[in-house]
Amino acid sequence: MSNLQKIMVTFLAALAMAAPVQSQPYPSHPIRIVVPFSPGGFTDVVGRIVAQKLSEAFGQQAVIDNKAGAASIIGTEIVAKSKPDGYTLVMISTTHVIAPWMYKKLPYDALKDFAPVMKLVDGSNVAVVHPSLGVSSIAELIALAKANPGKIDYASSGNGSTQHLVAALFATMTGTQLNHVPYKGSAQATTDLIGGQVKLSFAGVPNVLQYIQNGRLRALAVTGTKRAPELPEVPTMEEAGVKGYDGSSWLGLLAPAGTPREVIALLQSTVAKALVQPDAQKAIVASGVVVSTSTTEEFAAQLRRESVKWGKVVHDSGATVE
Repeated sequence: MSNLQKIMVTFLAALAMAAPVQSQPYPSHPIRIVVPFSPGGFTDVVGRIVAQKLSEAFGQQAVIDNKAGAASIIGTEIVAKSKPDGYTLVMISTTHVIAPWMYKKLPYDALKDFAPVMKLVDGSNVAVVHPSLGVSSIAELIALAKANPGKIDYASSGNGSTQHLVAALFATMTGTQLNHVPYKGSAQATTDLIGGQVKLSFAGVPNVLQYIQNGRLRALAVTGTKRAPELPEVPTMEEAGVKGYDGSSWLGLLAPAGTPREVIALLQSTVAKALVQPDAQKAIVASGVVVSTSTTEEFAAQLRRESVKWGKVVHDSGATVE
């Protein structure tokens, strides 16, 4: 056998060995879902429900990887720079389209460096106070804030977070001055809130629901355009007197740009089917949000709209990363 023939035999053998690997259907190994927030937060709760359902549907483990920090930028960057093969995804919140307006430079483009998969849920934050603040309504909070400009602290999960921006929108629309106290995640913010170290927060409903129910915190209004399912007696901000206020929040799923369309389509259809199952619906409603899935194209359009909306909020409120 000539050298050329030996080379050809070796090449064809290698090609034959590689073929089964290349033809393996997606997914053939575990999927990593990066949650760029601390465990126990709004995004984390829904992310774990999605991971469980993907694991059940695919027969492959979907693993949550919490990478908190810098208003979701740290974890999101990991996914932006990951291989676009469908095995690394990121759970995003409204923060994703806020960050580009809060930071002078990001290590990724929030729109161009990702392939939208779908929107998952809609929800609200809720304006909550420690009882020691002595207010029972939004009107009373506004009056107290105007009488004490800059003296009421409010906790958020970090600079540029949804909690930060919905509070900034509230302050701008009500002509009040509130003092922002950013934390490194929702868990720390909630701990100090229920301890009374800070008196106010525009928190994610899942983070504070149990403390509202047991009386350790007092709910004044939700930030969305509809009442939260787990807080039916709590008015929207509009109903509480802040006309035109809309601080709705949402969660979605992204993959790195360049992820094959067929993989995106499979993820979207699988998650959409899973989230209408009764157990998933029940778990998600219990966390304070509602299932609100979208197509890939609808989510892409929403990301563009939300970017414009929150860019205006940042500009009008003067909110900045400290």
